[in-house]
Amino acid sequence: MSAPAPTRLGESLKGFVESGLGTVQTRLELFAVELKEEKLRAGSFLFDTVLAALFVGFGIVFLMAFLTVLFWDSHRLLALGMATTGLFLAGIWAATRAAARLRAGSRLFAASLAEIAQDREALRRKE
Repeated sequence: MSAPAPTRLGESLKGFVESGLGTVQTRLELFAVELKEEKLRAGSFLFDTVLAALFVGFGIVFLMAFLTVLFWDSHRLLALGMATTGLFLAGIWAATRAAARLRAGSRLFAASLAEIAQDREALRRKE
């Protein structure tokens, strides 16, 4: 005796499940790639930011020392006061920029979410 032939419904269901699993696998791979990209971007951004802050900080300290020594005999208090005010203003400016970036949020998984939305829309059109 031979094995019973598979039914059309069974083949159709198997194809549907395989297609669905393939789509899920592709979306998960896209999530993983986007997560790696975001990690690299964040690490690079952090490194560049710390390096820039270090160099700018040293530059500001040396500039303040230079101006204080330059005006030591005539206007040392004015030079120190202006340097202090300038540093406070720069700190406030940097804090407002950081707050704006924090409010803007991240685009993490934006491409994956867009692909999933397209998949859902395509499935709705087929119904």
